[in-house]
Amino acid sequence: MDNSFILKTAMRQSAIDLACSEDDFLKFENVCVISKDNRDARRYLSLPFVCNLVSYGNNVVASVSEDVRHIVQEYISKYPTEHQFETPNMHVLSNSLKPLGFDICFMAEYFLPDMNVLRELECGYELKILEPKDFQDLYTDTWSNALCEKRKHLDVLAVGAYDNGELVGLAGCSADCDTMWQIGIDVLPKYRRQGIASCLTAKLALETIKRGKVPFYCAAWSNIKSVRNAIKAGFKPAWVEMTAKEIEFIENLNK
Repeated sequence: MDNSFILKTAMRQSAIDLACSEDDFLKFENVCVISKDNRDARRYLSLPFVCNLVSYGNNVVASVSEDVRHIVQEYISKYPTEHQFETPNMHVLSNSLKPLGFDICFMAEYFLPDMNVLRELECGYELKILEPKDFQDLYTDTWSNALCEKRKHLDVLAVGAYDNGELVGLAGCSADCDTMWQIGIDVLPKYRRQGIASCLTAKLALETIKRGKVPFYCAAWSNIKSVRNAIKAGFKPAWVEMTAKEIEFIENLNK
């Protein structure tokens, strides 16, 4: 499994999620397609999209509903790729979507392992590989980034760091699609800034690759500590996404 294979796997999955061709991400012109449901999409996605913009760096691929197609097509044709995911340009899309009952909701950066860098790291604590039967009692607020209680059936593997038998850090991954597993990480506050997060993230990524799956990592752009962890663990930026949702949905999230 090399970097080329990993990137192609991610693009292939994004093409499934967006109902486009994986070659669309390699074009230099922007692409707009109609979103469709697909049983092979990442399992936490709510399809079809109203509007979801994705870029692997070359261009923007937009997967949209027919109702907003003209709005999004005009938007992605007007501004440079690198500015479509930030203000002030983003406000143009937001203001156009609001009269239809939608607005920008999610924005995130996704990371893939760099096989030229990824390796096991040391943190000074005992590490244990955990199967689902081993972490059934860990679905608490403390480990809510590593494990997801709402989608327990997708959590397939974890690695824990232990200090004299006490769990102090946990990285978990969920089988979000057939070929890619997403990694999440939690470390107890008093054990942070010791390299535990990057050690666990790298270890879990390597264990995921051993099982023939591509690990990926997601972080909000403003979550600097999470981005730093991804890079330190041997990951590199791969693609970005921006998703619009119903205004009512956004308001409920903000309550």
